[in-house]
Formats: sequence, C-alpha cells, structure tokens
Amino acid sequence: MSDFVTQAGPLRELVESELAKLFTPEGFLTDENVPPGLAEPMRYALLGGGKRLRPVLCLAACQAVCGDPAPALPAALAIEVLHNYTLVHDDLPCMDDDAMRRGRPTVHAKYGYAQAVLVGDALQAAAFDLALTPPRGGTAGVANRSGWGVGLQLRLARTLAAAAGPAGVVGGQWVDVTSAPPHDEARVAYVHAHKTGDLIECAVNLGALAAGAPTRVLLATAEYGRSLGFAFQIVDDLLDAGDPAKADELSILRVCTPDEARARARAATERALAAVPAIGDEPGAAAPGAPAALAAAFAGARAAMASLGASEASDPAASAKAAALALLRALAEDQLSRTL
Repeated sequence: MSDFVTQAGPLRELVESELAKLFTPEGFLTDENVPPGLAEPMRYALLGGGKRLRPVLCLAACQAVCGDPAPALPAALAIEVLHNYTLVHDDLPCMDDDAMRRGRPTVHAKYGYAQAVLVGDALQAAAFDLALTPPRGGTAGVANRSGWGVGLQLRLARTLAAAAGPAGVVGGQWVDVTSAPPHDEARVAYVHAHKTGDLIECAVNLGALAAGAPTRVLLATAEYGRSLGFAFQIVDDLLDAGDPAKADELSILRVCTPDEARARARAATERALAAVPAIGDEPGAAAPGAPAALAAAFAGARAAMASLGASEASDPAASAKAAALALLRALAEDQLSRTL
C-alpha cells in the first residue's frame, strides 16, 4: 500500500501520537484509572503498529468535507481502538488461534487467554468512551453546521455500535465461525460485508458525520466505504491464496475463480472511485474511471498536499479538501495495484 502510506503520512503520524497520549496522565487509559496489569497489555495491543487504515479514512473523510481533520479525531481513535479489540479476540484459540500478529506474539500468547479476553473487552468499552468525546479545542465552524453536542455525539456512538454489533462485525464473525463447507456466495458476501467491510464503511461515515456533512455526502461516504471494504477483502483473499495457514478460511476463492475475483475487486474499486467527487460535495464532477486517468489527479493532489503549509496558499481549506479527496482516491486505486 505504498501510495496510501506515503500520502497518508501526516494523518498516520497524528493517529499514532494521539493513541499514545491515551496512556499518558492526560489520557483516560492511565495507571490511575486502569490497573497497571491491564494497562500494559492494552498498550501492547493498541500501539503495536499497523497501517491505521480506518482512523486515516475517518480523518480524511472529515477533511474532505470541512477542510480540517480535527473534528473527527476522537471518532478516528474510537474506530482504531475498536478495530484492535476485534483483532485481540480474533486471535484467540477459540477463534482464529493465531500466535503471531505484526511480527510479535499475539496478546493471548504473551499474556494469557483470560487476560486477552479482558483486554479486548476493555478496548471495546474505551472505543465508545472515545466516540462520545468531543474534539479538543472546540469545533470551530463545524458546530454551526452540524450542531455539535450531545445529539451528534450519540449519533457517532450509535454509528460505531451498529458497525460493531450483532448486525455488523460480530454478526459477520458469528457466520464465519459457525459456517461449514460447502460455502455459497451469499454466505461469503455476508461475512466480507460485515466482518471486514462494516468498520471500513463506518470509518468514513464517522468522519463525514463529525464534519457536519449533509445527507447527500453521507450517502457518498457510505458507498465509498462499502465498495472499498469489499475490494479490500477480495484483495486479501487473493493475497492469502496458497497460504496453508489460511486453507480452511472462508474466502471469495471458494465461490469464484481468481480472475473472477479480480474482476469483482476492479468493479468495487471503480464504485468507490465514482463516489469520491460527491464526498467533496461536487455531485456533477466526473469520476475517474481507470488507473491511467488517475495519474494526473494524483500528481495534482500531491501538489495540493504539499501546498498546505505554504503561506501563499490562496485557499488553505480548499487545498486541504483536495488533498483529502486525493488520499481517498489513492487508497481506492491502490486496491487494483495490489490485485492485478
């Protein structure tokens, strides 16, 4: 994911910094509030690296709408904390039974089975605490457009709950662990949509909500996130093909050929790309339709990102929005380069 990682650098660094602050005296996962024996494995689970895909999506969607990622920072942290809870539980012996993640022992392998269950539980609760936290330093102009307050905080928390709960990630995990071969296409699609796709869709929806996006933009973020999540999981299935450790996992390749899977990933990527202009509230803009057509857009976007700190920028907010939209395009486009 080189294009995404490069362009998302500032947002990824922001996420890493803010996640670490959760465990400082100013945070709420401190030794004063949390038993030290629990805080340490929570840090281990949360600060062990990763692409930070979901929080970056959240921040980028917010910036694409209002020109500033700051209003979505608590929501971005919330979805990353919740994602890491799902990883801790996914790795358990009763689930995927993985002993290693990101080159390190998994939480249960290092700290114990019961301890890992409680670490996951604690992270899940912390995620909702974050979702209900207003951004620091006020909400600037967003408050006037979105009515930031208890109503919006509840909406953010309920959006996160819907993606995480029995109709979301947990539902997808349930179908995954209780299903036995032969797997049909509907079952595979359900697991992909909910176990993986819901949190990706939720991430962009949370960012747009925090920015005070109107309904037409929220429809675009939902389409973008849903399509990106579908492409992302297909790509993962293709990359896992041939791995003996993944042989028994439910995969798109159980219901179609690799070529058919690539075609589906390509179609989903194009749907995500087509939604990007509307996220910037430009319903009439032409959506890019092919990788070649994106080259110029990426070059312009990188220039826009580079100009963010320039004092001579005539419209910093517009430049920030353009850079965020380019990042969303880059991530969608990168799915094709990972697949083909």
